[in-house]
Parts: sequence; C-alpha cells; structure tokens
Amino acid sequence: MGFSAVARVTTEKWVACATHDQINFGLVPGGELVLETTICNEIREHQNAVVIDHVAESEKFAHHHTPLMYGFQSYISVPITLKSGEFFGTLCAIDPSPHKVDTPQTIGMFTMFADLIAFHLDALDQVNKSEKRLQEELVIAQLREQFIAILGHDLRNPLNAISNSSQLLARLDQEERVQRLVDVIKNSSFRMNGLIENMLDFASGRLGGGITITRTPDEDLEKVLTQVIEEMKVVYPNRAIKTTFNFDYPVNADGKRVAQLLSNLLGNALSYSANGSVVEISAGSNEAEFNLCVANSGKQIPDATIERLFQPFSRGEVEPNKQGLGLGLYIASEIANAHGGTLNVSSNSEKTCFTLSIPTER
Repeated sequence: MGFSAVARVTTEKWVACATHDQINFGLVPGGELVLETTICNEIREHQNAVVIDHVAESEKFAHHHTPLMYGFQSYISVPITLKSGEFFGTLCAIDPSPHKVDTPQTIGMFTMFADLIAFHLDALDQVNKSEKRLQEELVIAQLREQFIAILGHDLRNPLNAISNSSQLLARLDQEERVQRLVDVIKNSSFRMNGLIENMLDFASGRLGGGITITRTPDEDLEKVLTQVIEEMKVVYPNRAIKTTFNFDYPVNADGKRVAQLLSNLLGNALSYSANGSVVEISAGSNEAEFNLCVANSGKQIPDATIERLFQPFSRGEVEPNKQGLGLGLYIASEIANAHGGTLNVSSNSEKTCFTLSIPTER
C-alpha cells in the first residue's frame, strides 16, 4: 500500500498522527483532512473495519465520494479502540492500484497493529496520570511539611506565654504585675484563636474546593466592622484606630467572613506599624460595590514580596515577635474571591493599604 497513516478521528477532525507516504499523497504528521470526506468518519460511527480490494468493482464504494476525491482503488482501515472503550481513530492505508487486502492475514495484521497502538496510547496516558499524581503529591507533601514546621513554631510561642504567665500569677499578689500577665494571656489566647481559625479555613479551602460563604441580604456591615474594631482595641489598648464609614447601599455578603477578613487585615496593620501611628479604616457601599480599606504607616512592602503576599505560608520579611502562619492574607483573599470580589494591596514609603472590593449584589 502506497500510503498509510495512524489517524486521530473525532466528531470534528481527522488528524494524521503518523504517516508512511510512498506515492506522494502529501499528508504529513499533523496534517488534516476534511472529516466528512473520509471513510474513517463512517468507521467512527459504526467502529468496524472497512476493507476494499478494488474500488471500481465494489458495489458499495464504486461511486463513493471518498475514493473519487482521493483517487485510490484499494483501501483498508481498522478502528483503534482504547482500553476504556473510547474510539481513538484508525489505522488506515490506501493505494491508487487495486491490491488483495481483504484476507484474514492482512486484516489480522492491521488489527494487531491497531491493538498495539491502543496499548501504547493507554500506557502513555497512564504515565501522564502517574506523573500528574506524583507532582500533586509532592506539592501536598511540601505544603504539609511547611505547614507543620510553621505551626509547631508559631503555636509554641503563645502557649509558652500562657503557661509561664499562669505559673507567675499563682505566685504574685501585686495588682499591676498581675494585670500585665493577664494581658499577656489575653493577647496570646487571641493569637492562638486566630491561628486555629486560619488553619481550619486553609484546610477547608484546599481540601473542600474553596472557602464557603453564606450571604445575608442587606448585611449590617457597619455593625460587623465596628464589633471587630472594638475587639481589636481590647487586644491593642494603646493603639489608635481611625474609622470612616459611608454605607449608602445594602450589601449582600457573609458578615462573619467579612469580619474575619477585617480581623486578619487589621491585625497585620497593628502588628506591622509603629506604636504611635494611626491605623485608618474606611468602608462604604454604593449601588455597584462595597469597599473596605485598611491602611497603616510602616515599611514599604517590596514588589517581590507583594507578588507572593496572598499565597499560603508567605509572610514577607518576618520581624521578631511578629510570627504567624502566613495564612491570614491568603484566607482574606479567598474570602474576597468567594464573594466574587478582589483584595489588592498598594504600598509605598508612607503607607500600605489593603483594599477589598466586592459587588453589592450577587
């Protein structure tokens, strides 16, 4: 046979995967034929071999459009069926001269080669799937190791503070020192609670397909945000927080999640700004969207750090006594995404601002 090919045949295309051309048919690997002009398209439908010794003497194919178009007299094509039962394509051959191909030996040989091709394609598919699974497992293993290492370090600090403070409380009577230790316990407990919430949300987001939200029409976000700010003032009693609220339109959102987002952003702002500085919070809504901005003075965040700031376990340049799992901004970003919104950051030498924007209605 002067021309043979392994063809990928779908409902839309006929594409040559491999060819052997001794008659200058002109088709190379990657080349295409119009699907409807091929007998392979008919084989895709009935999935039976088609064998023709001499087109001119065949009652069925003497006037068939395919041999008339491509000028062949002998033809053989057998389906290539994958292990899953999916039809892949055909192993086919043509020649402008008649040949005796309708024999058990020839058909058996083509069928055997079609089975070998299918076996090879299945093997390649299994290798690709195995490599993909391996890569996924490597990523999970790296995340697990990183998670456990940071978790062990960061939870140990507040736990030690609580343990030491409680032991000292048992020995002391001085009211001022007792109050100082109570503040340590309170702050450490607050940090641990935040770490645990972030851990649970991270696990839920990675294993459950994303953070879930429950929207409430006309959520009273001003009340929600005010409550978070008041709680943070208890933890940071000596810090100044300036608020500007302007809600002109109801917001369809998950108030608890927005509160969690603000808690993460505000905690970062208070932690990474100087004691005497003011953290500014502005929030408002209009007919199109709800916006929340948390701004603080402090060091400018480098561009390289900003690029990975919303990735899990990314903490930028960690300073002493400012440890964290590096999940807060990641989870805040996931909360924004769950609302169909965005969380962006801008930073310069004077101010760093995190801005949440979500549609008012969705």
